[in-house]
Amino acid sequence: MRVAQVMAGAQYGGAETFFIRLTLALHRAGLHQKVIIRTHANRAETLRRGGIEPVEAKFGGALDFATPRLLKRELAGYEPDIVLTWMNRASSMCPKGDWVQVGRQGGYYDLKHYETCTHIIGNTQDITDNVVKGGWPTERVHYLPNFVTEEMARPIPRQTFFTPDTVPLIVALGRLHENKAFDVLLEALARVPNAYLWIAGEGPRREELEKMAENLAVKPRVRFLGWRDDVAALLQTADLFVCPSRHEPLGNVVLEAWAQNVPVVAADSYGPGTLIEHLVSGILVPIDDSAMLAKAIRLVIEDDRLSADIARQGRAAYEAEFTETAVVGQYLQFFQEILT
Repeated sequence: MRVAQVMAGAQYGGAETFFIRLTLALHRAGLHQKVIIRTHANRAETLRRGGIEPVEAKFGGALDFATPRLLKRELAGYEPDIVLTWMNRASSMCPKGDWVQVGRQGGYYDLKHYETCTHIIGNTQDITDNVVKGGWPTERVHYLPNFVTEEMARPIPRQTFFTPDTVPLIVALGRLHENKAFDVLLEALARVPNAYLWIAGEGPRREELEKMAENLAVKPRVRFLGWRDDVAALLQTADLFVCPSRHEPLGNVVLEAWAQNVPVVAADSYGPGTLIEHLVSGILVPIDDSAMLAKAIRLVIEDDRLSADIARQGRAAYEAEFTETAVVGQYLQFFQEILT
């Protein structure tokens, strides 16, 4: 079986991170792949270190005529059985050919970009339901979850980011964007005066969030770490993981925390709300409610037994459905089924 993957990803993002993770895992499982990505030095180097030599392309706008020609040439030369296109731009730019095109969605996208696809994958059941509501036949829409690494990492010395060893440490991950609601988390932190917060991520709201931290008088206890590739190590350092998102279709960050045995507090947006069983595998609070978020954070910090219980149940939920072995097996079975 020969599979081509096409990703015109952003500079940073959860889908881009999972693309790398899945591509390398499929390579380890023995799948023959051709990988075409938007030009990105770090992403390309990560793939090379994993044994895959990617083809890089511009994936520009309407006046980018070179990328469609490159895609047509590379795919014709490779002769794939399946072309897996990630999100809108890659899916709409993919030429027609003697292969099965599968569009992969991690959000609620305009289906006009997937007209050349035979199948669509969604990484949550709600995303697949949305595609079916948009007119796609049920038999051509498929739910395949994400997975996160199973490897335990060594904690990062807290002194690396000028954080005392004796204080509760909260870690949050994600793009610094309105949807991620880090403003709500900063407001909550102001109500938890003994805790420190590490935010790992980059994005358009960074300057605004740093100013907000200063205005709330929590800046001495907040560390903006930028985009990080050592998520597991960050989580191993944490006492608590918080996902305050207003909009989170999957909640991949929840899976990351579960895999590292870290207790989770999350806003009840779709992804975390679907994954977490309240007070069993995590604690859910209303969206945009900094007071309730602070109350939940204090509860986990102050109740060691609750903290240990929800961390253990989160790890069990991860092991049941979201490991590399389980998800790669589902992808390989799916590829085989759509060819036969």
